Amino acid sequence: MIDGPPNTPFDGAPGASPAREVTGAQILCEALIREGVAVLFGIPGGCIMPFYHALWEYRSQLRHVLVRHEQGGGHAAEGYARATGRVGVCIGTSGPGATNLVTPIADAWMDGTPLVAITGQVPSHLLGTDAFQETDITGITVPITKHNYLVTRAADIPRVVREAFHIAQTGRPGPVLIDITKDAQQERCVPDWDVRMDLPGYRPASRRADFAAVQAIEAAVGALLNARRPLVLAGNGVMQANASHALRRFAERTGMPVVTTLHGLGAMPHDHPLMLGMPGMHGWVHVNRAIQQCDVLFNIGSRFDDRVTGKVSAFAPHARVIHVDIDAAEIGKLVTAHIGILGDARDVLETITPRISVQPERFAPWRAEIAALKAAFAPRQHYRRSERTAPLMPQDVFAAFNAVADTRRDWRVVTDVGQHQMWAAQLIDWQRARSHITSGGAGTMGFAVPAALGAAIADPAHTVWAFCGDGGFQMTACELATIRQEGLGNVKVAVVNNGYLGMVRQWQQLFEGRRYSETPLSGPDFALLAQAHGWHAITVDDVADAEAAIREAWAHHGPVLIDFRVEREANVFPMVPAGRAIHDMVHDEAHHDQQLRERQRRESPMGDSRVAPRTAWRTPHTTEQA
Repeated sequence: MIDGPPNTPFDGAPGASPAREVTGAQILCEALIREGVAVLFGIPGGCIMPFYHALWEYRSQLRHVLVRHEQGGGHAAEGYARATGRVGVCIGTSGPGATNLVTPIADAWMDGTPLVAITGQVPSHLLGTDAFQETDITGITVPITKHNYLVTRAADIPRVVREAFHIAQTGRPGPVLIDITKDAQQERCVPDWDVRMDLPGYRPASRRADFAAVQAIEAAVGALLNARRPLVLAGNGVMQANASHALRRFAERTGMPVVTTLHGLGAMPHDHPLMLGMPGMHGWVHVNRAIQQCDVLFNIGSRFDDRVTGKVSAFAPHARVIHVDIDAAEIGKLVTAHIGILGDARDVLETITPRISVQPERFAPWRAEIAALKAAFAPRQHYRRSERTAPLMPQDVFAAFNAVADTRRDWRVVTDVGQHQMWAAQLIDWQRARSHITSGGAGTMGFAVPAALGAAIADPAHTVWAFCGDGGFQMTACELATIRQEGLGNVKVAVVNNGYLGMVRQWQQLFEGRRYSETPLSGPDFALLAQAHGWHAITVDDVADAEAAIREAWAHHGPVLIDFRVEREANVFPMVPAGRAIHDMVHDEAHHDQQLRERQRRESPMGDSRVAPRTAWRTPHTTEQA
């Protein structure tokens, strides 16, 4: 082993047993290396300080990124995990350091992102005494982790770390928390690396098909062979299983059309003739109507989120539902599964595809019917410019991005949460798996900038674009400093700036009589803010300058922020109002006003069909943006 100071790292390759006692903090560093960890995102503090003391000696093997806020560290670890498929790791101290990680842990829980969060805790003898910065973080995170640990002995660290990484990345991926007391980090022992995992009750679906899965697959094959109007719904499970190629082979062999959820974007190229688009609350009309008319719905790796289904009782009313999921709890949880298959998406697709012997042209009439729906509803017509709009519309930003990005393959996009997120999902030409990263289930504003940081470190060969609204951007803008500190020239931030909390304002306009309560949003000059952090910055307020700005940002060898000052009251359409079936969509503002008049006419005894006049905010953006 080693002869030297207590914090000298272990000699030799991972797996070699040391010959002498070392600290729990050293053991933790070595355990992380043995799990293949290369990057950590975190902030030091009192109760995690022994780990950081040991980390200094491992800095050639473990790259630590000093973020400006623990929430940013957690989202950066998520971005790293989503870009690579590997476990992301974030670090925090006890008390507020740990609680600041709760939001990214919850985000990872909702979106099935493999994450290990490591927190320091007060010494064992102070547990339960309300000591300085003591917080029961294991108790807090029980509902939002796959498992969590409170470690009070250095000897337990090798087993706990091994188990944590196994749990985080097997079955449906998700977050695991390891809370380690300060004295366990300081305690010295001879680590035992030949430990066995002790996980009673944890039995994730294996790659080996059991009898029940074989029977279910046979039933699914029969249902698909007898279908006349089949539809494939691909979700995040396709991404997690690296099954995009398997999905494409299945679709091309069978001729069955495919729709993808928000997290499934990129699983099929957007311009593939069998790719229809995204369903749900802000999906396309023809996609939602295809779901409502299909006779077999083959769901691969989607959990039937309410933003996809709308009113569940009215979802896919004519369909025999086949649900493939790695998590048994998801099958039949929200939508009745006539056939449930527990398994990995790629394994199931690769098993089923050779057994489907149909001519792809068999479904040509069904595809033609969907194409007619698409032509009739002209899915992008509601984004045509009108005379009253500002010189730059949100769709202009994404059209300009496509004009540049379509000539390249070296990019990923991370989006924040809100209107811009839906515009990006609808309008960007998604071509590849894992090119789209967003916060879906939790809908976490502030996700994009730190997640882009993590993705950029994971994939330095690609340019990572973070699309944000002005509201979400201001929540984690402090991580601009981290990106500059790390020398990440491959991060570009595009702020779709409308001076509002845009999605909330849209709902207030459409459903709350235009009472814009606490949604007008002030902010600094974002270009000056970025420049203060050492970034190159551009301000754009006219469509004529949008594409040139994106080209300039892409060509600049360093981080760039573009402040796109867009029309303030542009809305995302189509949309399904809350509580309605997905075929009952609002196509545009005129359609909404018509529906409102009809509803008022039905509900008012006087037949009053008045609708409040629509106002257009044309106020120029200023530093106040009032």
